[in-house]
Amino acid sequence: MAYSLETLAKKIFKGILVAELMGTFGAYFLFNKMNTSQDFRQTMSKKFPFILEVYYKSIEQSGIYGTREQDQEKWLGTKKGSSRSAPHLSYLRPLREER
Repeated sequence: MAYSLETLAKKIFKGILVAELMGTFGAYFLFNKMNTSQDFRQTMSKKFPFILEVYYKSIEQSGIYGTREQDQEKWLGTKKGSSRSAPHLSYLRPLREER
């Protein structure tokens, strides 16, 4: 009986390890894609704005400022000629003054 519990524990541990690795690589892929593509960030702002907010906060925490503002300027700039507003960007905070 102890042998079967030991093998079960090993299988569970391996499963958790694989899930952790997949999550880590998935997070890296998502961050890298958002970090290199403004168009992808715009897609994320429409579908998953909370994930984009985490991205912005993480890069601001690391000392990189201005990405949020650049995105906001471009996305709102493309809507200037249109009579429609950009409701999916309403979560963006107003421009902050840098210290």
